[in-house]
Amino acid sequence: QVHLVESGGDSVQTGGSLRLSCEVSGGILGILSMGWHRQVPGKPRELVADITSGGSTRYRDSVKGRFTITRDNAKNTVYLQMNSLKPEDTAVYYCKADHVVGAAINRYWGQGTPVTVSS
Repeated sequence: QVHLVESGGDSVQTGGSLRLSCEVSGGILGILSMGWHRQVPGKPRELVADITSGGSTRYRDSVKGRFTITRDNAKNTVYLQMNSLKPEDTAVYYCKADHVVGAAINRYWGQGTPVTVSS
């Protein structure tokens, strides 16, 4: 069982920065990729950024050049550095891990950490 614990969400002003952290425990060797999604009320959860076990990354267009996803394998932690934050970045941010067991891939989610960006 993969367990994810997020931290780092906060309230900041436009232009500010935050770093989200997601610590992983359990089933670490089977994790294919990890990432961050975000969700606002009434809208579907959307991908923000993810990173594969090989280090490949992808970002949604609206955060490219502002957000950076990294992982520290020694600490079993993935980070999302968010710079130049905008009000439209306001959301609950969820860490996710895609974990393989045999032929099946299961997705696990953290509990979410809120980010509020005020103008």
